[in-house]
Amino acid sequence: MPKLILVASLATFLVVVTGVGVSALWPLRVISALSSRQGYTTTSDIPFGTAGLRLDVYTPGDMRADAPMVIFIHGGGWATGWKDEYRFIAEALTSAGMLVVVPDYRLNPAVVFPTFVQDGAEAVAWASRNLAGHPVFLAGHSAGAHIAALLNLDERYLAAAGVSPGAVAGMIGLSGPYDFLPLTEERYKRVFPEATRAASQPIAFVDGSEPPMLLLTGDADTTVKPGNTTRLAAAVTARGGKATVRIYPGVGHLGTMMALARVLPYAKPPVRDDIVAFVRSVAGD
Repeated sequence: MPKLILVASLATFLVVVTGVGVSALWPLRVISALSSRQGYTTTSDIPFGTAGLRLDVYTPGDMRADAPMVIFIHGGGWATGWKDEYRFIAEALTSAGMLVVVPDYRLNPAVVFPTFVQDGAEAVAWASRNLAGHPVFLAGHSAGAHIAALLNLDERYLAAAGVSPGAVAGMIGLSGPYDFLPLTEERYKRVFPEATRAASQPIAFVDGSEPPMLLLTGDADTTVKPGNTTRLAAAVTARGGKATVRIYPGVGHLGTMMALARVLPYAKPPVRDDIVAFVRSVAGD
């Protein structure tokens, strides 16, 4: 059975039989396995940082020398996730001529905040050294958006990793938690110890000098409420910074990310188009 027919058939089955949207059920690894491998090359499992972590680099076949680079940080509640599950993100962005880097980071319960943010900073440092000449955009979904936002807003992380000031051109957050205190769930209290909890909030570090931000969310997100996005954007603009917000009607927490899975044959919000337009605008394309 051709791949598209297989995907369409399984997607329809899940919706009809379960009554639940595909994005809530579809294993990311399957989506990535079915995503196109045409038009880009993959260099996998490159070591970076001090903790034995790995990252993957996806290079467009016709990449310009100054093509934008997107460092995408995956979500998973700071406790789950693996870089190999996100080929579909890279496929969507390399098709627009972007160089894409997808790193792993250490997860709870093995580590707590701020270790995973420091891991993200080391990934940015590796990319800045080894893939120089490309405007750097930080991006992430959910917990990954939180990490990307802290790297964009709290300059101490990138400075400690040896990243030069001004190296980041912009940040893209999909359904991110940016202003989520007080914590009510015990699992998140374990991720963010009380002694460092106040420093975990990206909104606390807004000063108006941060690189521009594109903040995407859905008005049906009950996992990370859209208020996280609107409050952060309001704080940025109030201090003279730049934050663009897109709130997609009827889209839930996974919907912003799954909209980048071009292999899934159902109508999706224009997340890819909005990201491409933002990156091109900031990069001066």
